[in-house]
Parts: sequence; structure tokens; C-alpha cells
Amino acid sequence: MKIIELKKRDNLENSPKLTEKYGQLERLINELINRSLPESTVDFINQRIEEINSSSFLDKYFKKLLGKEQTEITKFIEKEHKLVPKNYYRNLWFVLGMSAFGIPIGIAIGMSIGNIGLLAVGLPIGIAIGASVGAEMDKKAFREGRQLNIELKNSR
Repeated sequence: MKIIELKKRDNLENSPKLTEKYGQLERLINELINRSLPESTVDFINQRIEEINSSSFLDKYFKKLLGKEQTEITKFIEKEHKLVPKNYYRNLWFVLGMSAFGIPIGIAIGMSIGNIGLLAVGLPIGIAIGASVGAEMDKKAFREGRQLNIELKNSR
């Protein structure tokens, strides 16, 4: 079984952001077509694509559907096959570093100096830690051949 393609839509020219989102999902699907994936994964991806192809939504609702389906596909292939797009872990750990490391570091600094207003000092430290951890994980995924040749951007 092979992955089906997205149906071409004529009404995308009116919205550049929608066109970009659609093209990004199309590139992701093309990347997955080039991989040998098991039947269950192909079935899952085809269900998502069928939902998009059968949708009659326009404009922001269609863009929201595209984002939702892209996220579901990306999470599924990461969970099942450890395949990730470029900078996937960096973007994930950027936020985790800020919340898991930055806030506690900021609280510790603020409490030790006696000025809790210094809480924000820990945020850039946490961001740096998270971004570096994520970048290392991305490099490892690249070395192991688990990285897709596409970077997914979250356009609003």
C-alpha cells in the first residue's frame, strides 16, 4: 500500500499563509512517501490525508485542519518510528528548557538574593540549556538517519 497524495485545490491562491501551510504538508507527505513505512503507518497517514481531501472548509478553518493533521502525522511518526523533521527536538526542548530549567533557576537566584523580581533571569539560561539539548538530539537523529529532510514551521 502506498501513501495517497493531497488533492490539488484551486482556492489556495487567495491566501499566501494557507498556500504555505498546504505546501509544507505536501512536502512532509512527499518525504514520507520516500521512506519505507509499515502498512499501519501508511493507513494512519492515508486516513489523515483523506480527511483533508474530503474537507469542504475554506480559509482559516481549512488552515486549522491542515495544522491539526500535520501535527498528528508528525507526532505519530515520531512516536512509532522516531522519524523527526529538522530542528524538531530543538523546538521542543526550547520550551521545555525555559519551563523545566529556567523558572527553577530564576526562583533559586531570586530567593538567594532576596529579590523574587529576578525570576526572569533564569529564563534565558533555561532557553539556552533547552536549545542546546535539543540541538544535540537533532544531530543524533541526523547521524542515525531518522531525520526527515524538511523543517516544519508553525505559521499562524
